Amino acid sequence: VQLVEAGGGLVQPGGSLRLSCVAAALIFSDFHMSWYRQAPGKERESVATISNAGDSINYSDSVKGRFTISRDITKSTVYLQMDSLKPDDTAVYYCHARSPYSGMTLWGKGTLVTVSS
Repeated sequence: VQLVEAGGGLVQPGGSLRLSCVAAALIFSDFHMSWYRQAPGKERESVATISNAGDSINYSDSVKGRFTISRDITKSTVYLQMDSLKPDDTAVYYCHARSPYSGMTLWGKGTLVTVSS
């Protein structure tokens, strides 16, 4: 059972990136999915969460209106569309899964996003 992120990279301020996270070998529909990030010297923070049914979504104030989380059950994949990126968005982005039924949690290894000119 693992979460595998992809899509990080270097982008200029104002640009866009789309992160993806494939959830392998778990019942995807049983898990709330989230994106967290950790910038150098800072604590890990929650960025966005989508419920297991996809009917509830929450964003941190710092990304609201710029980032969009979505999930594709057929591909066991959660996405984070990031638009209007700012240098302050530079961080390692982590995928997180949590089952509201069993309490099981999983973390991906992270993907680096660098916003710089």
